[in-house]
Amino acid sequence: MVIRAVITATFLLTGCALLEPPDIVAVDGIVAEALKAARAPGPEQKAALAAAQAAFEKNPVAPNRLRLATMLAVLPPPLRDDPRAADLLESLASASSPGYGRFAALLAGQLSERQRLARELERSTRERERSDKERDKREEALRQQIEAMQAIERGILEREEKLRRRQR
Repeated sequence: MVIRAVITATFLLTGCALLEPPDIVAVDGIVAEALKAARAPGPEQKAALAAAQAAFEKNPVAPNRLRLATMLAVLPPPLRDDPRAADLLESLASASSPGYGRFAALLAGQLSERQRLARELERSTRERERSDKERDKREEALRQQIEAMQAIERGILEREEKLRRRQR
């Protein structure tokens, strides 16, 4: 009786595994690997990236392409390479394709947004620096005007003092 239940459960689990598309299982494995690498110390991150790179170079199929792109996208700098990850994802990204396509589209969208925010931050920083330089120039011009007015005031006071001395 117990053996029959175990056999039945095994068949049911096998059947459920067969119903799950292999792309989705592979994507899940890629995500798990990327999460593990992202949380690992630096040397392990480098090793995971090198392994993904080697697998892609050996066999540039969709899973290896997605694995490498995911590693390049989730690892911290200096290992992160958003432009290269985006290039790798370009041929895979398809929101209407389950598994690799949807995940690649999601990841490509996130990379695009991160790059847009980086450009915006850079633009904002340049504008702030330009604004700071302009403010500094205005402050310097005002300082020079104040110094000039103080010099004029000193000159007027000196002339008044000379006139008073002459009148005495």
